[in-house]
Formats: sequence, structure tokens, C-alpha cells
Amino acid sequence: MKFKCSQITLTKALNIVSKAVTNRSTLPILKGIFMEVREDGKLRMVTSDHEITIEETIDVSETEKGSVVVQAKLFSDIIRKLPNAEVTIEVENGSVTVRCLNSQFSIVGLPADEFPAVEIISDQQDGILFEKSVLKEMIRKTSFAASVDESKGVLTGILIELLSDSVNLAAIDGYRLAVSRKAMVNLEEKNVVISAKIMNEIHKILSDASEEEETVKLILRDKNAVFAIGNVKVVLRLLDGEFIKYRDVLPADSNIKIKVSKGDLTESIERASLLSKEGKNNLIKFAIRDNILTITSKSEEGNVKEEILISKEGEDLDIGFNAKYVLDVLKAIDDEEILMYFNASIKPCLVEPLEGNSFEYLILPVRITGN
Repeated sequence: MKFKCSQITLTKALNIVSKAVTNRSTLPILKGIFMEVREDGKLRMVTSDHEITIEETIDVSETEKGSVVVQAKLFSDIIRKLPNAEVTIEVENGSVTVRCLNSQFSIVGLPADEFPAVEIISDQQDGILFEKSVLKEMIRKTSFAASVDESKGVLTGILIELLSDSVNLAAIDGYRLAVSRKAMVNLEEKNVVISAKIMNEIHKILSDASEEEETVKLILRDKNAVFAIGNVKVVLRLLDGEFIKYRDVLPADSNIKIKVSKGDLTESIERASLLSKEGKNNLIKFAIRDNILTITSKSEEGNVKEEILISKEGEDLDIGFNAKYVLDVLKAIDDEEILMYFNASIKPCLVEPLEGNSFEYLILPVRITGN
């Protein structure tokens, strides 16, 4: 096996496929990258940890057919440290030689036939086409709200809900709910759940993908899904189990509505949380009075008070929140102003845009027992 390739091209490809390399497996082969020079003269690289498989195909030159598995971290580190020049890779008798200008490395390769995930990943099936930027934003706006507790099963995932006229992503961890929507015509209605951890890896791959790749194709199968981004294909396992019927959690109405600057609210909570972090539960308190939202927090270290101008409809209210949960929501929103709906001090707060329904967030309050 032999090929030549620019150091930059090879480094970019390794950055992407390395995202599926696992350090948890007891199988040394899964800590490697399967590399194959095909008959068409292209280099195919595959990595897998059984939950996610990543394949990328790149153009190379002066090729000789063959395949090998290289230790992912060592090989990637070598290529990254090489100068910006042409790299020659040659495999002979299980030894992988890397040459670039005045540098030469020889490392041990593993037999390619021991690698478990070398099936060619097809993207020829019908699927849903996303704009790359849209999918990135939808993942960013929801993934933080998925549970990180592995015992919660399906709640560690993001629901992808295909409706006839939209695609919705939803995540919930018991303390907050995040929903992101995009109007889109779909040929079938279907729900799948994908691990939020894996969806965050998809987000990174989308960020690393070439700017020329403007669309992403999502193909849904019975047990897995395929994301096709140009020459990169990602196969991931679907989570089993029925996702919470999140619409049943969203309040049907409210008796208090406020309009507030998202930036002002974020900055005030960030300042208030400097003291709330010193407390036991990161508690901040909202006091909604007329056209003023007062945010307070106190601990043994001191106390803080912030006031923000708002537009309010409905009653006055005192309500407490975990500052982190509110900030996570606010940082996922790009709008300059938002609407917040309340019912009572023990009822969740709903956050929506001023117009449309592109997102919805539900934040569970913290019970406050006095001043």
C-alpha cells in the first residue's frame, strides 16, 4: 500500500475521523484508524467505537492498493507535527513508513482484516437535506438540555421529530426542556432518538467540514442513522425507548408574560451567579414588579441585587431558579429580546421568541422559602 497527500489535507481528515476513536474499548484495533487505498486511487479512512462510525474519502496520488490499521493517536500526532508539505505513506510487511521532506517515521501497523467496521457506507438512499448551518444551530440549541445521567436511558438523547411540514429537535433532563424547530417538507413522519453526546460530535464534524459543503443528508434506517456531509459519512446507533411526550409538559397558557432584553438578562444573571455559586444550589431569585425585574442572590460571602427594565402583562411574582439552567437557555438564544411566561412560583417558566415558534425552552424553578 502506498499514497502521497498534502499534510494539510491529511490532517483535516484525521481530525474528523478521530472523533469516533475510543479509549474505553479493550480491543486495541478500535483505537486505530482503518486506511484503504482503493482501486479508484482514493484513500478511505474509517473509525468506529460501535456506537458511531466515521468514514472519510480523500483524493491522493501515486497510489498502490492496500489497507492497514494505524494507531490513531500516534499516527495523527505524527502527521500534525510534520511540515506543510507532501507526505508519503508506504506500508510493507506490517510496517508503516511516513516521509515528509527531511522527516521519516516507521511505526507498527495492525492487520486491516481485524477491523470490524469496514463496510462501505452508502448515501444513495432517500433522506432529509439540511443546510449545514441550520443543523449546527438546531443541535447547539438543544443538546445542552439532554441528561448526562446514563441511567436515564433515552433522556440522554435528542429527539428528531419529522413532521409533514417541519423538523423538530427536543431534549429534556427533568430540569429543563429545549425544543428547536425548522419548517421543512418531509415525505414521511418519523421519530428517532440519537445520543446527545454523539450529536455534539456531529456538530464538531459540521464545524470542521469544508465550507464548500453546504448541505447535510440524514438517512434514517431501522437501527441507525447516517449523516452524509460531502466525502464524510457518519453512521450512528439510534437509542431505544419512547421519548417523553414533550408537548404534554409545555403549559397551555400563563397568567404572567414579560418581554426582556436577552443580553441584559444574561449579564445580570452572570453577575448574580458570582455569589449564587457560593451557595448550595446556585439559587437566584426573580422579583417581577410592574416594569422591573429584580434579580437577587446571597450567600455567606455577601449578596447582590440587579434590576432590569421589562414589559409585563399580568400579576407580580417571586420565583427562584438555578442560575446555570437559565444561563444555558439564554446562551443558546440569538434573539435580542425574548418572551418569558410564568404561572406561579412552583410552576416552570416558558421562554419563546417574540415571533414564530423556532424555539421553546422550559425551565423548572427552585422552591424559595423566604428571604
